[in-house]
Amino acid sequence: MFDPNDNEAGMKLLEDLTTNAHHFQQQALKEILSNNAATEYLSSFLNGHSDMKLFKERVPIVKYVGGLDQGKAMYLLFVKPEASTPSGLRARPVLTSYYKSDNFRKRPFNRYNVYTSPDETILCDDTKQSMYCQLLCGLLERDHVLRVGAVFASAFLRAIKFLEDHWEELCCNIRSAQLSQWISDPTCRNAVSSLMLKPNPELADLIETQCRERSWEGIIKRVWPKTKFIEVIVTGSMAQYISTLEFYGRGLPLVSTMYASSECFFGINFKPLSKPCDVSYTLIPTMAYFEFLPVVAPADNNDRKDSITGCSNKEQVVVDLVDVKLGHYYELVVTTFTGLYRYRVGDILRVSGFHNKAPQFRFVQRRNVVLSIDADKTNEEDLLQAVGKAKEVVEAVGFLVTEYSSYADTSSIPGHYVLFWELKSKSGGAYSELELNQDVMEECCWRVEESLDSVYRRCRAKDKSIGALEIRVVKEGSFDALMDFCVSQGSSLNQYKTPRCIKYEAGIIILESRVVARFFSQKLPSWEPPCF
Repeated sequence: MFDPNDNEAGMKLLEDLTTNAHHFQQQALKEILSNNAATEYLSSFLNGHSDMKLFKERVPIVKYVGGLDQGKAMYLLFVKPEASTPSGLRARPVLTSYYKSDNFRKRPFNRYNVYTSPDETILCDDTKQSMYCQLLCGLLERDHVLRVGAVFASAFLRAIKFLEDHWEELCCNIRSAQLSQWISDPTCRNAVSSLMLKPNPELADLIETQCRERSWEGIIKRVWPKTKFIEVIVTGSMAQYISTLEFYGRGLPLVSTMYASSECFFGINFKPLSKPCDVSYTLIPTMAYFEFLPVVAPADNNDRKDSITGCSNKEQVVVDLVDVKLGHYYELVVTTFTGLYRYRVGDILRVSGFHNKAPQFRFVQRRNVVLSIDADKTNEEDLLQAVGKAKEVVEAVGFLVTEYSSYADTSSIPGHYVLFWELKSKSGGAYSELELNQDVMEECCWRVEESLDSVYRRCRAKDKSIGALEIRVVKEGSFDALMDFCVSQGSSLNQYKTPRCIKYEAGIIILESRVVARFFSQKLPSWEPPCF
């Protein structure tokens, strides 16, 4: 049995897997087909055979299987209450299933995964009680914490916001060794109370001193002084949180360790201390059978080459793991041991290198996340980069863009892009104290437009088919309200990510009701006809 504490054995295993990637891929597919040939789905295509060539010829690539397109899950310590299907099966997110399984609850000791949170606090269905108790345990273990994090950057920042709102109560609990009465879950109470054996006013004073500071810049290192890094996903749409994480972390490395989803585990980051913009994941060939649909970047030389417009292959030419090409873009297709066959995950990846024979990929975006008014098609990465340019303007005058989303407003003619921004002062001042400079915010609007692709700029500057971009500043906590609404409608807190484009009316209404200021671009973006 593999010992997770044996570093040398682990590296030898990875070298073998990546050196012989083709062999292990063929072996994985052979095992999947042999085990599942008699299933109803595969039998309908293969008639009980397990031939790999027939599989690729006859089994179609599919976009959607009900209940599986629920986003990504890489690392979070929360569970969601279960539901039951009409047939009596339990329906729950993948992390909830894992945390409630013996694989988690009876996991062997691994020194890299010793948590400050007792399992009882992780398995609590009440999100607020779970968050409070896990933070309290983390504070009690202040001197032993070497890393902090969550799966997604957004979830970790929500925890920091929770600490901002509840630090006084948490310190009171530590000072008195008495847990707040509103924590009603008995397993949580027992687990946390067993860690607070006696009052600790010294620890409470230390935490209180740091949290009372007007600015929370560097708060992570101040509260947990031995912390070496922040472990969160900061690729894809999570990249927009990098500046906020850097503000709270003040020099702490941001580490993205793995790439996984509800469908299966995909790969790992061999260079966890690399910069967020350089993070690549090496797909492990024994996790699933991987195939790739080529995706083409736009040919317009005025556009960025990493801007993805969609899959251009009409005949769906499929590429095997070991046959992908450096610098090319692909959509990931998986066949798993648990019953997904040629399933389109919806992730767009770019080949960034190779480790032995195994390719390494950078996550680019989710498929077809776009804003569109006319001929323009703005995807998630385009928007992220454009907002990033505008964020430089507000950061220069002391603000952080802590959250953003967008929608295409077609209620007026011509329609226009609307961005909802939630801001925070670097100095730690209350939101009511913020004075938004109109010139600065209008410059932000223009920066976003100037950073979008040539099709958008042509529609805006020449065709006049798109109106001036608008930024609507919302009050603090607005995006928490949006998340709370989504969770109340059945979304998993574990897997929730702020939508960068809101396509449902209720979400727009939630943010619109919290708008405190509106700004429009006062200049047209630059555009010139492309030269061929």
